[in-house]
Amino acid sequence: MRKDAAVADRTRPDEDLMRSLYEEHAGPLLAFVLRLVAGDRQRAEDVVQETLLRAWRNADQLRGSAGSVRPWLVTVARRIVIDNHRSRQSRPREVDPGPLELIPAADEIDRALRLMTISDALGDLSEAHREALIETYFKGRTVSEAAQALGVPAGTVRSRVFYALRSLKLSLEERGVTA
Repeated sequence: MRKDAAVADRTRPDEDLMRSLYEEHAGPLLAFVLRLVAGDRQRAEDVVQETLLRAWRNADQLRGSAGSVRPWLVTVARRIVIDNHRSRQSRPREVDPGPLELIPAADEIDRALRLMTISDALGDLSEAHREALIETYFKGRTVSEAAQALGVPAGTVRSRVFYALRSLKLSLEERGVTA
């Protein structure tokens, strides 16, 4: 029983020191560290906890020092923040795989690229040729229906579609698209 009492007496001063350090310095230290970590409260609390843990490990040194221990605590906290920053810089960022699932599959990307290329190539056509292609190919109208919608004869629609397709083929070839 005497051994237990002796051990308890030796740990009691450490507990008192830690309690007084926490009560006197934890609040101002937290405010200081919050500024260092851009307001991230969780990180700041972790740094304060680590700082007080290091103070406990160096209790003999702190007891023997004259004056306030706050400069020592501030220096230790600042070094912990710097070390944490450096360690985050030296290893790659962790990536959440969730957003990767939102990236379209390769066939969807290819389809989107084809549509963009075709849209660009359509921009190279004259207005009349583009309208004829849009009415017949994209809206699915017959030559007669397209002629009626455009207000031109059916033969004109056929001719415009023929020349539009020829120009479109050349325009796509210039963009590296081959049949």
